[in-house]
Amino acid sequence: MTNKAFKIRPYARLLTMLGEQLIKNEQIALAELIKNAYDADADWVKISFVGFSEKFEKSPESKIIIEDNGCGMTLDVIEKNWMNPATPNKKARTGEEKRSDEKKRVIQGEKGIGRFAILKLGKKITITTHPKSSSEEHVINYDLSAYDDDFLSINGVEKELYIDDISIDVTSQSPVQIIDREVIVNNHKFANENEKGTRIEISNLKGEWSQKKIEEVDKESQKLQSIFDKIFHKQTNDVFEIGFEINDKRINVSDKTIEQLSNLLNDTAVLKITDGKYKEKEKLFELKINGAPIKLELKDALISGLSDFKEHFISYDLFVNPDIRKSDCGDFGFNFFIFDFTAKRESRYYLNKEDAKAIKEHRIYLYRDKIRVAPYGDPDNDWIGTDKKRAVGRSGNYLSNDQIIGFVDITKKYNPKLKDKTNREGLIEEGNATKDFIVLLQTILLYVRQHPYAQYKQRIEQEEEQKINKLRIVDSKFAALEKSIQGNTIAMNAYNDVVKSYKVEQDFYKKQLETTTDLAGVGLSVETASHDIMMMLNKGVEAIDSLIKDINGNVLSETEITEELLKIRGIFSFVDTQMKDIQLLFKSSKQRRRAIRVSDILEKVVTIYKRTLNRENVTLKIEKKGSPVIAKCTDAVLLQLLINLFDNAVYWLSVINIQDKKIIITMDGENQQLIFSDNGPGIRDDDKPYIFEAFYSGKEEGRGLGLYIARQLLNRMGYSIDLAEMKSEKILSGANFVVNFIKSDENE
Repeated sequence: MTNKAFKIRPYARLLTMLGEQLIKNEQIALAELIKNAYDADADWVKISFVGFSEKFEKSPESKIIIEDNGCGMTLDVIEKNWMNPATPNKKARTGEEKRSDEKKRVIQGEKGIGRFAILKLGKKITITTHPKSSSEEHVINYDLSAYDDDFLSINGVEKELYIDDISIDVTSQSPVQIIDREVIVNNHKFANENEKGTRIEISNLKGEWSQKKIEEVDKESQKLQSIFDKIFHKQTNDVFEIGFEINDKRINVSDKTIEQLSNLLNDTAVLKITDGKYKEKEKLFELKINGAPIKLELKDALISGLSDFKEHFISYDLFVNPDIRKSDCGDFGFNFFIFDFTAKRESRYYLNKEDAKAIKEHRIYLYRDKIRVAPYGDPDNDWIGTDKKRAVGRSGNYLSNDQIIGFVDITKKYNPKLKDKTNREGLIEEGNATKDFIVLLQTILLYVRQHPYAQYKQRIEQEEEQKINKLRIVDSKFAALEKSIQGNTIAMNAYNDVVKSYKVEQDFYKKQLETTTDLAGVGLSVETASHDIMMMLNKGVEAIDSLIKDINGNVLSETEITEELLKIRGIFSFVDTQMKDIQLLFKSSKQRRRAIRVSDILEKVVTIYKRTLNRENVTLKIEKKGSPVIAKCTDAVLLQLLINLFDNAVYWLSVINIQDKKIIITMDGENQQLIFSDNGPGIRDDDKPYIFEAFYSGKEEGRGLGLYIARQLLNRMGYSIDLAEMKSEKILSGANFVVNFIKSDENE
């Protein structure tokens, strides 16, 4: 047996793979070089485009120069670190931070490949670096112009080239004052008495340039550090300015953008989610919504009930008790600003075309130790997946990606498992950490959409209704005016003309409103009916499948089979009734009302929910007081009412971690009331004003129609449904609904 040891010897074309192919574009290439200046404790870095025509056409003399006043590189650093890919000198141990010597900045580049970004820009590179407190400067010359782009030939002659075949000249010399003693970057003057720093001159340029491209590179480079620090004027002692010039002229594109964005965030955002924090140890979110502090524990039903969160984070033990597992991503901070592109012109939240365009230029940025993780935040980037969720789910449940501007803060210290991809295109997606991180962000954004943003939309609708009601106020004012001018002929004639014109306008708008309301009512009723029909059809199919399985297993007697068939018949009878209700929407005739024992309909609904209650370990108790509760209405009204109450109760009981789940239904014949109670999480105070509004739902998959339609139908019959307010009406600790079957005076 012969053993041989072989050494790995990369071909020179690896430089192309590391430089041109791994670094996606010039923007990322320059960002890598800017990060090097940041890591070197520079106060400033300046990128100059030299020797370009007025139309930004390059010539053989064109150059890109990157300068900074950082600590520079010693000869030892050049030899052992700069010349070696994947150098470990910036690598920190897991859970620790590698910091710079002077300013104690958290080191950004740790993979040691950023230096190859130069090869994305040009083939001839001269690096002059003057280390701090040194009498010498060092010059590194890369002249790769003799090689083809793939390093497969030199001066046109094919040759097998390895990386170690390529030599780089390094010379040491007395300083020639290439690094400026004084420089102005973004109107800030910097003194550099020691002339320390690094200057990179790149020629034999690759690619094509234009004014738009250079401005875009400048614009994106300004985002390297948090633009939000500039917007909210956060003071920092750590100065790091990035400036761009072309032929000695400053490129100014960012100041106006920052000012415009600042105004929009401060004045036009519907919701300002600020001071947001996720705390892993406590398993909770802390945030402020328009200045009001909120705490949301992960075990809160509003969070634990969300499907993505539930599927990703919750496991169940033998006793079906949910357990929320620990995340791998660690603590993080966040701020979000939510806009409404549908706001009307008279609204303070209205956005004109220019405003909307400015907002859509930004998304949610990710910053690690205050330095941006690209490409998160770009207009076409949906790294949190909000638009993907809208595409596969019901879009109204989610905020759209373009209506959110914001940022998320992570650190190397507290988020060691959130790592950048080698190509600098976002976070590595393998493992749990990144997925945990994204699901937590999706969760808090979904909460924002379903609660504070939904409440905002409901307030808008209520304001519209109030405007309509003002017509009645105007009528009363006209009556008072008429009374006050009795006997004044001239005034009365003028008054009559005004009233006549007003009545014409009022009749016109009333007809429009009635038409719109009728159409909306038909649509809403069809929507509600389809919701209930689909729900009942699914229950019917489940019941049939279960019956077939039990019959095949010979586990049911004839009597039990008959009972199951009767239950299924009841389900499809309900569907038949609902379909007839839809048909009645388009006819002048109405379904006939009759006096019904509410307990009779309740028994049907309990039968429908029997299996569901058993599956969720929910105990149902029905308490009867006094004489029977009688309602003069239709079966469909009571069925719809009770089904929605059961659906809500079962859902909220299924998403909380308690042992003894209960529903108690109290039939109070003395007061002709039904009180429906559960010991679920209850209804949050901020949700209470909206739960009977159309399309407002705390459930992720809820349509927000059940309680609204139930109240509308009961009101039509002269009855009512409300949340229990009196202590005597609250039976259990969760949601308590009171249904009154005594007609109000106005409807008798």
